[in-house]
Amino acid sequence: MIDKRFVLLSKEDNVFVCAGQVLADESICLEGTTVTLNVDINVGHKIARKAIAKGEKIIKYGASIGSAKQAIAFGEHVHLHNMKSDYIASHTRASKVGEVS
Repeated sequence: MIDKRFVLLSKEDNVFVCAGQVLADESICLEGTTVTLNVDINVGHKIARKAIAKGEKIIKYGASIGSAKQAIAFGEHVHLHNMKSDYIASHTRASKVGEVS
């Protein structure tokens, strides 16, 4: 059973995608395990479906979207603070069109 605010896009994925905001300190059930989130999770953001080792690929839609920069615990927020793109190394949220990084 998965909390209805999260979806699994592909059975190969190691992340769930948030479909309805969840606030920090809320407990949710993910595949039969209860986890308490330590940060707010907004729509479209990801949480770990399992423990992910440093360097392991982040799988979403059944395909790699990057790799873990550090170990990521089950249920932990997966985003730019703990994963990196393996394809667009210069991409950051602060980047602007025409800016060289």
